[in-house]
Amino acid sequence: MIEILIVYYSRHGATAELARQAARGVESVAGCTATLRTVPAVSAESERPVKPVPDAGAPYATLDDLRRADALLLGSPTRFGNMAAPLKYFLDGTSSLWLNGTLSGKPAGVFSASQTMHGGQESTLLSMALPLLHHGMLVVGLPFTERSLNQTRTGGTPYGVTHVAGLATQPGVLSEDEIALAQAQGRRVAEIAATLAAGRAARK
Repeated sequence: MIEILIVYYSRHGATAELARQAARGVESVAGCTATLRTVPAVSAESERPVKPVPDAGAPYATLDDLRRADALLLGSPTRFGNMAAPLKYFLDGTSSLWLNGTLSGKPAGVFSASQTMHGGQESTLLSMALPLLHHGMLVVGLPFTERSLNQTRTGGTPYGVTHVAGLATQPGVLSEDEIALAQAQGRRVAEIAATLAAGRAARK
């Protein structure tokens, strides 16, 4: 099986729901499976999570998850046009993988959520892509051939799927276009990962 790792941080549920919809897209591709992981909150008082396992939801991501995965999807709420500190803290701890080139050549995508339409979604996505590029990952966007990207009045960008929380009927509820784009992004990353894996197998 081709494993697509989906790592996210979510405070109010919207980014987590984007992750779950991306996972559905991943698993619509034959031979691909999605693994959901989150990251713990951080504070100035502690460098370690208070609890080793979250009370609910996905387990915490580890470096071994990244080593094992064939591709990565990374999600974060917007914080002043940047990724949230917990996700940045997690990525800052991946220098050993960078030194070994562990993630080089693996496809990756990014997704985000913000309170308002102009809350800095695109700059957040770009900030998330930067460490992935340093790792040598193949950053995958969302092409305008995706119909929902042309018609959305909520979230959605060519850099990755987004959600606008302020337009939602209730917290954590995605629009139809946001759902379609999250699934499309998961499917796209999975298809590319599967194609790359097939190419490697053929060369052996």
